[in-house]
Amino acid sequence: MRLQLAKPAEHTAIVGWPLEQSLIDWDIAGLHDVVGLHRHVVRMVEVGDLSYVVKELPDDLAEREWRLLRELVEAGLPTAEVVGVATGRDDDADGLLITRHLDYSLPYRVLLAGRGLRIPYLGERVLDSLAGLLVRLHLAGFFWGDCSLSNTLFRRDAGALSAYIIDVETGERHASLSDGQRRLDLQIATENVAGDLLDLQAGGRLADGIDPVETALAIESAYNRLWAELTGVDEFNANETFRVDQRLRRLHDLGFDAAELELVSAAGGSRLRLVPRVVEHGFHAQRLRTLTGLQAGENQARRLLNDISRYGAVLEQRTGKKTPDGVAALRWLDERFTPAIAAIPHDLVGKLEPAELYHQVLEHRWFLSERVGGDVGMADAVASYVRDVLAPAPAEQMMVPLEP
Repeated sequence: MRLQLAKPAEHTAIVGWPLEQSLIDWDIAGLHDVVGLHRHVVRMVEVGDLSYVVKELPDDLAEREWRLLRELVEAGLPTAEVVGVATGRDDDADGLLITRHLDYSLPYRVLLAGRGLRIPYLGERVLDSLAGLLVRLHLAGFFWGDCSLSNTLFRRDAGALSAYIIDVETGERHASLSDGQRRLDLQIATENVAGDLLDLQAGGRLADGIDPVETALAIESAYNRLWAELTGVDEFNANETFRVDQRLRRLHDLGFDAAELELVSAAGGSRLRLVPRVVEHGFHAQRLRTLTGLQAGENQARRLLNDISRYGAVLEQRTGKKTPDGVAALRWLDERFTPAIAAIPHDLVGKLEPAELYHQVLEHRWFLSERVGGDVGMADAVASYVRDVLAPAPAEQMMVPLEP
């Protein structure tokens, strides 16, 4: 048997697992079945603070998925962290692919049942996040081949959802994709999502107000709008260079950045064509990480950066002089973010990611201030949020449908 581990020092417990046995015969501490439809045997294994997903599949497919997942991670695309692969097991047994469970992720079966997650317009949120994921993969030259809700996990991102690909068994990596490849992948996504939602509806587990067919068909429209914004060519008069800034702002609002823009003079030199190049995702998340070291989703980062800007304005008003962004960010981290998170009881703080907790506290503070017609202090907002919102909410660090 051959066991390959991406980070051996971090995942030493895997060496002690019964890797020679068929996965269906495992009997170890922390082992759970995973509810849902799966092509292969899948199990969850909890080891201390870490949780792993183990999937049994033929050696060649296991090796291929191991390689593809590592390529996606290296490309900065949203996916599960691949931990290891075991091949060449006894008695011609299939291989094992081991990934780390994505903390605070929500399977669609949990999410769309609406179990206390307090996210409005769930169908639209899921639709937008899945379309956005497909666009990001296609920009990177990745053909999914089996885009579905079953092969995706979702995480809260400041009122929206961020989608993560977790199954790339049918995927292919290319230098770029043709329009035909993109259309085929989009067609597969539409059919699979309709099937996933109809399955939930048939079982009486789909939240009210979500139409399976309409939601699935709308994926193509959402995808095409985003694709056009990220790759479309603008043509404008030579004296309208301000439109370059407008285009960049629209890209930034979507969480993308253009590492290169090509300005091409049209016939007669009186018009310019703006062609975005090397479009990358994570503009706000990278900015927040640079200023504060905090890890956050794109929408969470945008919200926190706005709060930093407002705090910088307060500092400027106090001191009478402009506060550099880096200084304002560090003051905000020390005087706003850290005290707010520290005020949340230890047994509740792990229910959500810190960036999502802070975002929700800001939202709660705004609603309280609206209700009383005046500004509610941060300490009072945190206390009210903990009592009325966080305490009764389910923990989401490992929100996975499990069987004991």
